[in-house]
Amino acid sequence: MSVSDDFSGFCSNLRMSSDTVDNIQKRYHQITKRINTDYWSTASDTDYSLYVGSYGRGTEIWTSDIDIIVRLPYETYKRFNEYDSNGQSALLQEVKTCLQKTYSTSHLKGDGQIISICFDDGIDFEIVPGFVNKDGSYTYPDTHDGGSWKTTDPRKEIDEMNNENKNSNQNLKRLCRMTRAWKEKCDVKMSGILIDTLAYKFIKDWKYKRESYLYYDYMSRDFFQYLSNIDKTKEYWLAPGSNRYVYKIENFQSKASMAYDTAIEAINKQGNGCEYSARQKWRDIYGNRFPE
Repeated sequence: MSVSDDFSGFCSNLRMSSDTVDNIQKRYHQITKRINTDYWSTASDTDYSLYVGSYGRGTEIWTSDIDIIVRLPYETYKRFNEYDSNGQSALLQEVKTCLQKTYSTSHLKGDGQIISICFDDGIDFEIVPGFVNKDGSYTYPDTHDGGSWKTTDPRKEIDEMNNENKNSNQNLKRLCRMTRAWKEKCDVKMSGILIDTLAYKFIKDWKYKRESYLYYDYMSRDFFQYLSNIDKTKEYWLAPGSNRYVYKIENFQSKASMAYDTAIEAINKQGNGCEYSARQKWRDIYGNRFPE
């Protein structure tokens, strides 16, 4: 197979199956309907909710958790904001109780800013209750350190990722998914939003950004070189669109440098006609979802 065939197959292998996507959509609608019934007195299964996180940005791979924001009425914010202490925790508990009408308590847990629903097939939904601000951002509860309200703007992140993905011939989101496969294969400590942020910054200026799968060996090589050259003292970056701070977990440059060296080996083997050996090198980087 050609480089184009290899990477096209790899990118296809990173996507969720249609059955999984159908299950996610059914659960999303069910969760939305449950919240809307209690808070908005409507049975709509689409209003007042939004996919966020990697699934919302379209950069998820087969193992992703599903993050959603459910919008609640402003009157609910006022009610919990008047608490003497940690109204945020009380709000999460109330939303959790609402969800218990549909989901078993054994599948529900709360964790600081979210309510999680853990399904038996391994896909978890992480639900954030929020309140829409005039600029389209969301205020959401954080129960840590006595409770506080924080702000997030996922729509701007989604829009900016979509725009640059279009400008780069769909290559941005594929690069984000490929990098997640590297993260899992090589145990790289990077959050999904950091991967998306750095991939976005890289591809905006990459000279082959509008080329096809035929250039994905070069894209891999050049992105790993980009990551390896980032100053190790740098602690945070600004997310596309929202400009929120995105902090690193730990340094990733050494593992990126190793991946860069392996990518060069793979490209050289491909150039010498050793296609099978080249694919084994890519599998060393990306795991067994890369074709043999």
